Amino acid sequence: MSRATRQQELERRRAAAEAGGGPARTERQHKEGKLSARERVRLLLDEGSFEELDKLVRHRCRDFGMEENIVDGDGFVTGFGLVHGRLVYVFAQDFTVLGGSLSETNAQKIVKIMDLAMKNGAPVIGLNDSGGARIQEGVVSLGGYADIFLRNTLASGVVPQISAIMGPCAGGAVYSPALTDFVLMVEGTSHMFVTGPDVIKTVTNEEVDKEDLGGAETHNTRSGVAHFMAPDDAACLRQIRRLLSFLPSNNRDEPPRKPSSDPIDRMDQSLDTLVPEESNQPYDIKDVISRIVDDGDFMEVHEHYARNIVVGFARLDGRTVGICANQPAFLAGCLDLNSSVKGARFVRFCDAFNIPIITFEDVPGFLPGTDQEWNGIIRHGAKLLYAYAEATVPKITVITRKAYGGAYCVMGSKHLRTDLNYAWPMAEIAVMGAEGAVNIVYRREIAASADPEATRAEKVQEFKDRFASPYVSAERGFIDDVIEPHETRPHLIRGLRMLENKVDTMPKKKHGNIPL
Repeated sequence: MSRATRQQELERRRAAAEAGGGPARTERQHKEGKLSARERVRLLLDEGSFEELDKLVRHRCRDFGMEENIVDGDGFVTGFGLVHGRLVYVFAQDFTVLGGSLSETNAQKIVKIMDLAMKNGAPVIGLNDSGGARIQEGVVSLGGYADIFLRNTLASGVVPQISAIMGPCAGGAVYSPALTDFVLMVEGTSHMFVTGPDVIKTVTNEEVDKEDLGGAETHNTRSGVAHFMAPDDAACLRQIRRLLSFLPSNNRDEPPRKPSSDPIDRMDQSLDTLVPEESNQPYDIKDVISRIVDDGDFMEVHEHYARNIVVGFARLDGRTVGICANQPAFLAGCLDLNSSVKGARFVRFCDAFNIPIITFEDVPGFLPGTDQEWNGIIRHGAKLLYAYAEATVPKITVITRKAYGGAYCVMGSKHLRTDLNYAWPMAEIAVMGAEGAVNIVYRREIAASADPEATRAEKVQEFKDRFASPYVSAERGFIDDVIEPHETRPHLIRGLRMLENKVDTMPKKKHGNIPL
């Protein structure tokens, strides 16, 4: 074979791989509001940085006429590149080739880059758009999924793993994204479910369409499977790039720092009046967060799910921090089943990747009710408790208002190895609210009084002063300082600087047994 012939063969194979399922199927993707696999990779990565691997891989199946349906690359685009100048590994399923189905060979392509990612300490990003396992290949396709699941598990807590669902993702395929750290979905074009509408109709006689069963809104608001929702592919890829800007490349690195012109000693006087005087009045904790963090830049995670707790990433002094905050605007900020799990997962991610945890606490307790008890609020609440207690990264808690009962303990209290605990002057820290406590402790005295309401009001104020005041906790050392709200940003930044070289350890063990 001459040199020219060899070159022509290489170019032919490269062109075939890049064409995927061909222009007609690519155009069909576009009509459905979806980008092609290669268009997605180009948008995700820094321009010109993508280095493709296994571009010429072909499947080995010779059953069911598959020998007549061979495409170079076999429907997956895999390789590495840069995001914000930092190394990442990526795979993208190409729906135009056999519906993006997983074969033995393209499973090996994914496994290869995941192994490289762990060896080199870089994030893995999966762009999912697949009809599932390739039926023609039988068990070897299923084995490919299991090989990927193993790598997802081994890589957990070692490198960040991000999954974007940009088309169908069904059956066993859903468990790889479920094992990763963050799941993003696109409105109207992405779907996730273990069993589809037709199977559900046959087995349970329930009628549901795929959007309601497993669309982006469903998994962002009801199931909590997805963490982010985007209106289209391009917006989804921009969200991934923004998310990566907060994250370290691996569990040995520190989070990236970003220069900020926001003064370290900036004080926002509006914080002093943001929390209502009446403790039963709501306010938006995100207003507190945005006034304290660098440039008001807060990337919320799980924004539409369990809204009584707020989690996400921000920066203080240019350094990434994870924020976990009770949200008085929803369910009065009570902890319940879903918010406990949401908070626990986020705290554990931050701890795995050396991201300091800032807690803003305003919690009246755990949500009461038979539904909560019967569905395991004890077990789920213990997950959040476990996560905070286990975390060894720098931890700082600010009590903005209420901190009652067991919820006080759970939300980053001093007793769970939190490094710095602050309270605002209006904070109430007690076993329960003053009204409820007085009704129990002074029940007889109030009943015997000539003016029960006046006596109750007097006892409520007395209880607040004697038992719920932040100064009571400060006298015990459970609160390191009572600070004015407008002073919060400087205190947090000075605390983080002090804790920059913190080292804490856990007892030697294989792993703990978190109450799953």
